[in-house]
Amino acid sequence: MKPDFALEDSLTFNAVLPWSHFSTAGGKGNRDAASSKLLQEKLSHYLDIVEVNIAHQISLRSEAFFHAMTSQHELQDYLRKTSHAVKMLRDKISQIDKVMCEGSLRVLRLSLTRNNCIKAYNKLKLMATVHQTQPTVQLLLSTSEFVGALDLIATTQEVLQQELQGIHSFRHLGSQLCELEKLIDKMMIAEFSTYAHTDLNRPLEDDCQILEEERLISLVFGLLKQRKLNFYEIYGDEMIITAKNIIKQCVVSTVSQIEEIDIEVVIKLADQMRMMNFPQWFDLLKSVFSKFTIFLKRIKATLNVIRSVVLLVLDKNQKTREQEETSLQKNSTKDNIVDTEVAYLTHDGMFISDAFGEREIPSVAVDTTSQRNVSPNSEPSNSDSVSEPECTTDSSSSKEQTSSSVTPGGVEIIISDDMKLTDLELGKLANNIQELLYSASDICHDRSVKFLMARAKDGFLEKLNSNEFVALSRLMEGFILDTEQICGRKSMSLRGALQSQANRFVNRFHEERKTKLSLLLDNERWKQAEVPAEFQDLVDSVAEGKITLPEKKAVAEERKPADFLIVEGQKYAVVGTVLLLIRIILEYCQCVDNIPSITTDMLTRLSDLLKYFNSRSCQLVLGAGALQVVGLKTITTKNLALSSRCLQLIVHYIPTIRAHFEARLQHKQFSVLRHFDHITKDYHDHIAEISAKLVAIMDSLFDKLLSKYEVKAPVPSACFRNICKQMAKMHEAIYDLIPEEQTQMLFLRINASYKLHLKRQLAHLNVVNDGGPQNGLVTSDVAFYTGNLQALKGLKNLDLNMAEIWEQKR
Repeated sequence: MKPDFALEDSLTFNAVLPWSHFSTAGGKGNRDAASSKLLQEKLSHYLDIVEVNIAHQISLRSEAFFHAMTSQHELQDYLRKTSHAVKMLRDKISQIDKVMCEGSLRVLRLSLTRNNCIKAYNKLKLMATVHQTQPTVQLLLSTSEFVGALDLIATTQEVLQQELQGIHSFRHLGSQLCELEKLIDKMMIAEFSTYAHTDLNRPLEDDCQILEEERLISLVFGLLKQRKLNFYEIYGDEMIITAKNIIKQCVVSTVSQIEEIDIEVVIKLADQMRMMNFPQWFDLLKSVFSKFTIFLKRIKATLNVIRSVVLLVLDKNQKTREQEETSLQKNSTKDNIVDTEVAYLTHDGMFISDAFGEREIPSVAVDTTSQRNVSPNSEPSNSDSVSEPECTTDSSSSKEQTSSSVTPGGVEIIISDDMKLTDLELGKLANNIQELLYSASDICHDRSVKFLMARAKDGFLEKLNSNEFVALSRLMEGFILDTEQICGRKSMSLRGALQSQANRFVNRFHEERKTKLSLLLDNERWKQAEVPAEFQDLVDSVAEGKITLPEKKAVAEERKPADFLIVEGQKYAVVGTVLLLIRIILEYCQCVDNIPSITTDMLTRLSDLLKYFNSRSCQLVLGAGALQVVGLKTITTKNLALSSRCLQLIVHYIPTIRAHFEARLQHKQFSVLRHFDHITKDYHDHIAEISAKLVAIMDSLFDKLLSKYEVKAPVPSACFRNICKQMAKMHEAIYDLIPEEQTQMLFLRINASYKLHLKRQLAHLNVVNDGGPQNGLVTSDVAFYTGNLQALKGLKNLDLNMAEIWEQKR
């Protein structure tokens, strides 16, 4: 394996064939000599085999050797002929080159030189055009064509970087254009600020037309092109200033028309406004809301145009991306087709280069056409041609594809592809512009709240009567709904202020009526009052489902008052306080209709009022408080019966009131209706206490009279005559006040008390039902009592069951 291996080297030869084995020297035996001889014979045998094989191979190839020797002379003849033919072909090609090719190639070189000259000329023309960029930009800026100026600068910058790169005379033009672009940015922002001020400070009339829509669209496109995405903040700041000025102008305009306000003495606008009465201030508020409504409509129209421009750019971006994705898919499909054809053509034995050539010819043509306009005389260039592309004025701008769109206002705009804004940025900007509209609503509401609070400082709003506050509430609710409709979102500040004022109004409204009810109760003598016709009409309208106060008639018809209030066929004897209480209750119900937002508060206050009437009337009648308050000598059964009947009248109307409030509550607020259940229970308990009190009066009378009863002549006894007299008085006092059914139930309870006391006295006197003389006297007295009691009106069929006075025998 050595690189210098050679058998001629004795050391190498000895290493390969160790002759030491063959040598007999060294005292070797006969055995070694025999093995050496054997090896020599084996090698001789191998040599013979090799010589035989070589001779055999030569014998097999002998004909080929003889043929090669004989063909050598023929090959030399063929080579001489071929050499002569090549020499003749070269001579002919040389002649053809001189006659036919030199002229044509010269024409081609001249054509190529001409094309290079045209390219140089076009390059010079392009340089001349670029040289005019700055004056052209200045001209465009003088007519506020910011987008055109920016497009020209962008195109020029692209030409400088691509087709005029390295031109020494234009080395400073790029930086000059950058400075000019920064100046345009400042000019556009200033122009947009001016536009916003002019747009928002136009006279606020019903006209909500967009101011110079084309100018606005041009400005927005320019700002988007320069990525000035916070331009909407300028409009937002201008909105705040304008909103303040609107209120100020309205106040100044209104104050100037009021002669009572001396502007020279009262300098501050807020103080001047506080000197207005409610109608004047209400008209001023109406004017402010009207101006704000127009103001918001105008803002919405302008912001819609701005937002539509942003969305058009976003839509264009998405369409462009979709087209790119589609073209990529087509290209990948085309590549797959090419690979398939190449494999097929290779299999069929065609040249691969030919297959590619056939495929590439049309695609190259398309690419060349789409990228730039090639001169019709241009031809493929050789190594001497200029490698720069042809330069024309349109070469750069042709790369920016444009599309036409129409804004909601009908203005046609052209969107170029050089708006390097992402979908995320455009989407965020569109959302910010929408938020700006919401912010406009909030600004108007906040300014209205400040205007409202400025007038409410001296407690002016709390002093309004119900009609005035309802009018104010409706005006504010109307404005809130208008702004929600315009802007599409709820603003809570004005609604909160209205709710706050409504709560104060509810407190004052309730305190006034509670105080009024308290005064009425403290002056009530608990005598049956006549019912004026207007109250009967009020009750009748409620029965028809109209839970409102009737409008005052211009000419009141003179109708006599009635003794009773007729409610759904039932007669109610009432006191004057209850009539006014019903009217107050209807005022609460009507107030809820006018101001729905205070329903829960008003329900709580009304329940408080009803509880107060119940507790106070209990103190005055059952508790005999009227003796000290009004100076009544005593609380009569008539007073008690009237009180009970008045409570029954209120209980009759509680379900109607409950239904009225329930219809105006949300389902989650129904829990407050439990107040009516508690009130109904309290009233029923009070009515039951009055009934018990009437029974107790007679009970004490029976106890007093029957304890002195003696069974003796004459019959009827004085005791029974006295009892019948008192029963007749009781009946006379309450019969006209309480319905017949209630009268019967009351006298059944009184009769039960009478029987209990009589039974006790008879047991005390040991008088039994044995048919004896004493029994006969008692039976006569009882018959007298029964006859007198059943002779009273409405008690004829009363089941007295007088047998219960006797002890039952066991």
